[in-house]
Amino acid sequence: MIDPRTPVLIGAGQHTHRGDPLACPAPISLLEIAARAAAADAGLPDGALSGIDALGVVGFTIDAGGPSSRLPVPKAANPPNALAVRLGAAPAFRTYTHPGGNTPQGLVNAFAERIAAGQSDFALIVGAEFLGALMKRVKAQALDGLQDWAIPDEEAPALYGDGRPGCTKHERRHGLEFPANVYPIFENAYRAHLGRSLGDHQAAMGALMAPFTEVAAKNPYAWFPRRKSAAELSTPGDGNRMVGFPYPKFLNAIIQVDQAAGVVMASYEKACALGVPQDRMVFLHGCSDTTELWNVTDRVNYHSSPAIRIGAREALAMAGKGADDLAFFDLYSCFPIAVELACAEIGLGTDDARGLTLTGGLPYFGGPGNNYTMHGIAEAVARCRREPDAFGLVTANGWFLTKHAMGVYSATPAEGAWARPDKNGPQAEIDAMAHPEVTEEPQGPATIEAYTVVHAREGYRMGIVIGRDSAGRRFVANTPEGDVAMMQALEAEEGVGRPGVVTTRDGRSVFELG
Repeated sequence: MIDPRTPVLIGAGQHTHRGDPLACPAPISLLEIAARAAAADAGLPDGALSGIDALGVVGFTIDAGGPSSRLPVPKAANPPNALAVRLGAAPAFRTYTHPGGNTPQGLVNAFAERIAAGQSDFALIVGAEFLGALMKRVKAQALDGLQDWAIPDEEAPALYGDGRPGCTKHERRHGLEFPANVYPIFENAYRAHLGRSLGDHQAAMGALMAPFTEVAAKNPYAWFPRRKSAAELSTPGDGNRMVGFPYPKFLNAIIQVDQAAGVVMASYEKACALGVPQDRMVFLHGCSDTTELWNVTDRVNYHSSPAIRIGAREALAMAGKGADDLAFFDLYSCFPIAVELACAEIGLGTDDARGLTLTGGLPYFGGPGNNYTMHGIAEAVARCRREPDAFGLVTANGWFLTKHAMGVYSATPAEGAWARPDKNGPQAEIDAMAHPEVTEEPQGPATIEAYTVVHAREGYRMGIVIGRDSAGRRFVANTPEGDVAMMQALEAEEGVGRPGVVTTRDGRSVFELG
């Protein structure tokens, strides 16, 4: 017998806008489109969403700080309130998220807890991204007509999640601010840890991601529904310029998309009262939320992820399943290293026959800001309905492999009262892990621990080195300004483990090969 307070997902909706950027719906309209699609997917009548008692909206990129927040664009001051008005709803609980690709799954986890505790009965979670149309309009200086984006509100939204900055001021000074600069650092360290040659690892990344393009090619919501070969993905060249070594463009998440997705949740009792058939219901059997040692320079190392390992352990244990029991996965895939580390920590082969994505992945399906995983959850709902006995895992990741959330889904009903295990113990386990001391004033002999070379469209931009000084302390530094020869050397042969000298002046550290 299903406990009446068991949380269930009853509907999921997606939307992708293609074509004229001037015709792209405004942000709140995109949220509304996805919300109504999710309600229709649940079989709910028009107007049913006016009865929701909880609403979560995933934060827009233009509200996340950084360069996008400085675009000359009018904004909704309180997106959850603005959407509630559109839906004719008055939910008692409303929240907007801090930045983080973990937040869609994190909200599902949090709302499931609210429902199980009797704090909510009928909830909507939704998000959208619109940087594709917006950046085209900015480039064309076609910002007229955006007045309806400006929705004033005297009340600031309540915020969900961990809002700490993704990096320290010192890390930012050396380039550890943007995902395209940071994830390649982990990739290079992982390659060195495996002992692969540069060429072999480049080919392996292409082989990992090529199946993602095959899934995207069949997905009607994908931004780039085109199959590409492993060599096309991993070989730099015309149309596939190097971005952050070793990643050419086709191995990077694409954030300039126009996509929206949402899910409707309810207690089992409320779902039945709404007339939702049992075969439309999908159950969250297990979940977790974990955070890595926060700052990139504080990590245990750059070739593993304790937070993924422990998060997967907790979510699967809650569901009473092991990795071998799962039929499908949607692993967060902003860059190959996110997939590689998830596989390593969960215990999957990178060529697992079950597949590693339901959508096609962030570089090919599209990476709609913080909201990508909502699309993964929507695809998981559809898969569970098609295969009601199957179980699957969705993973989500925010900042720089920093914040993680996971969910185990199935249309098989959950048994007994739904309750999450203690979350503090697993996080304390991560927080207690030993890691190197960090110095912001390194001087003298040093060795490269991890690195990348950042490219601009016109050529080399800078190298970023994370290294160890003679005392074993960790530091971050840049290569000498304009030293193209050194950057080329770091791309020509393995840089991890190479010796050199680091100097610091006025808070800026520079590493030179010895």
